[in-house]
Amino acid sequence: MNEANVDIWLEGCRKQDSECQRLLYRHFFAYALSIGLRYAASKEEAHEIVNDAFVKIFTRIDRYKRQGPFKTWLGRIVVHTAIDRYRALCRARTYETTEEGLAMMECAPSALDYLYHEDLVKLVQQLPAAYRLVFNLHVVEGHTHEEIADMLGIQSGTSKSNLAKAKEKLKRLILIASLKE
Repeated sequence: MNEANVDIWLEGCRKQDSECQRLLYRHFFAYALSIGLRYAASKEEAHEIVNDAFVKIFTRIDRYKRQGPFKTWLGRIVVHTAIDRYRALCRARTYETTEEGLAMMECAPSALDYLYHEDLVKLVQQLPAAYRLVFNLHVVEGHTHEEIADMLGIQSGTSKSNLAKAKEKLKRLILIASLKE
């Protein structure tokens, strides 16, 4: 699919053309889902994140100013939708945060050799929401702990702690998964 089709669909979406919305959704769904899966605890939750993101896109399409590729803008919307979902869950639950486990441990490369991308995504999905969110924002998206703290309304030390705990838990999950192979 070429960029001209995307431009046509975007123009149609600005006019609330449901066929253009459907075509844009179908074209970018897999890409959006690949992002949503990194932040979600399950495939179903990822679908909800993606669908919520597309609702935001269709209702706020006028905010896309074509200063960069639409795909990049879409990716940011999906990430921010996942963050919004996390914040809503945090308001609904009370989490205790501890500062233990600050030492960062890297996963053994030999264990990673036995896992496929889909397996790694499933392991990341097993992380608690706070750990999963910080892990994705820092490791995958490349944000600093200060940026993450601003985004999530937490201290940068909490971000660092959550990343360390995420890495430790992932290390255990990867080792367990590689032993099952």
